[in-house]
Amino acid sequence: MSTTSTRKAFFVGGGIGSLAAAAFLIRDGGMPGSRISILETGPVMGGSLDGSGDADRGYSMRGGRMLTTDNYECTWALFKSIPSLARPGLSVFEETREFNEKHVSNAMARLVDSRRARVPVSSMGFSMHDRVELLKLANADEASLGSSRITDHLSPAFFETEFWFMWVTTFAFQPWHSAVEFRRYLHRFMLEFSRIETLAGVKRTVLNQYDSLVVPLQRWLEAQGVRLINDCTVTGLDQRTADGPFEVSAIQCTVKGEAQTLSLDDGDLTFVQNGSMTDASSLGSMRAAPAKLKKARNGSWTLWETLAQGRPSFGNPAAFNSCVAQSDWASFTVTLKDPAFFDLMQRFSGNEAGTGGLVTFKDSNWLMSIVLAHQPHFANQPADVQVFWGYGLFPDRIGNFVAKAMADCTGAELLQELCGHLRFDLETMDTANCIPCRMPYITSMFMPRAPGDRPLPVPPDTKNFAFISQFVDIPLDTVFTVEFSVRVAQMAVYQLLDISQPIPPVTPHDKSLHVQFNALVKALK
Repeated sequence: MSTTSTRKAFFVGGGIGSLAAAAFLIRDGGMPGSRISILETGPVMGGSLDGSGDADRGYSMRGGRMLTTDNYECTWALFKSIPSLARPGLSVFEETREFNEKHVSNAMARLVDSRRARVPVSSMGFSMHDRVELLKLANADEASLGSSRITDHLSPAFFETEFWFMWVTTFAFQPWHSAVEFRRYLHRFMLEFSRIETLAGVKRTVLNQYDSLVVPLQRWLEAQGVRLINDCTVTGLDQRTADGPFEVSAIQCTVKGEAQTLSLDDGDLTFVQNGSMTDASSLGSMRAAPAKLKKARNGSWTLWETLAQGRPSFGNPAAFNSCVAQSDWASFTVTLKDPAFFDLMQRFSGNEAGTGGLVTFKDSNWLMSIVLAHQPHFANQPADVQVFWGYGLFPDRIGNFVAKAMADCTGAELLQELCGHLRFDLETMDTANCIPCRMPYITSMFMPRAPGDRPLPVPPDTKNFAFISQFVDIPLDTVFTVEFSVRVAQMAVYQLLDISQPIPPVTPHDKSLHVQFNALVKALK
């Protein structure tokens, strides 16, 4: 058997999970970076944690995951060992902590109604019936919930409460999503339940998450000699023998359009990012709506579907990618060269940019939300330019002020809808460049699933292979978070290398009597 100094590792997909796993191979497994290759279909690494553009063309990011420092145990343990690019002598974790000590979240306009009035949110709006149903769901075991949906356990009135509007726009749930995942969120983020109206527990990176997390990690990996290969689509994995454990012998791929075979020696490792929440996503412009693409576009779903054929332990991708209507939503990024909009939003919300959080228009047909981050939000952003982001959970519905579905809107039409909700003059957006984004699989990881639909990070009857993505099965932790990707990566690396060092456990905030008491008080208001 080869040692970690002589074996090779290949990663299919260049998302945060692959980047983190490569760092764990080097830091904790002693593998030379030169023996690690990351194969990414797109032009840049980072996967769903993206951010690009400039002041002239407009900035764009498909989304940003919520961060906390009270959770995210594996993520911050990793970034304590990744140096900051902007602050020599500090780690990314230390840089982020200092930033959040200066810019504390205290949202004062979390919900806005159709009258353009800030909705009081000190009460969660529960009836006693709502409380009983929510408590019953929170206390249910996952086996009894099975593949049921949230609507199977909560009555229609629950979905009109202030709590629901705040919780789902913070975490992006839909009523038809998995009851199991919703229950996990109630436990994992119980600490946030009592402060959901201010988002006081939410932490932000200094810049967008691509510039603040992906780029420093990528630079560190490059300094270790890791090979980062873009424009590389993996089309198949060869198995060493037809019988016996699944063992990858070669990776079939196309690099810049040329077919290649990457051979694996005994002891080499393969990590696959199965599925993708941002697969088939597309961008529009001020004059054009985003194109409607299919899942075969980037290949990550196709590869998983191929691998899972005849292998039940490799999961069931159809449970997650078979109904775009239940997994898509649309986002948009706005670049401004006039501070008028930010000034008006500060006066309206009571928050300076970077201290508020999501502002949700609860009566919006699209359930639209926007967030104004601390500026600058991009590494190359000029001082006289502002950027903000927004999204809608119901992109198939006709707007309140634009007679089109959100998914079919141009950037200019999205701004018209936004200004309608805020009662701002359209002239406020004279300098705006709004880039809309369509994401058909963005909440596919929330789709109802049965046991076995998600593979384990290292499936049984495999030898040199692991899955690392939002679509694997690990206990306690919640998908649609950076932490889930990093935790899965660490678990896969440690298992394949037989590393005995403990992985940071999920912090059991839900077992704290203090947290439970505060959640109870909040629920009774």
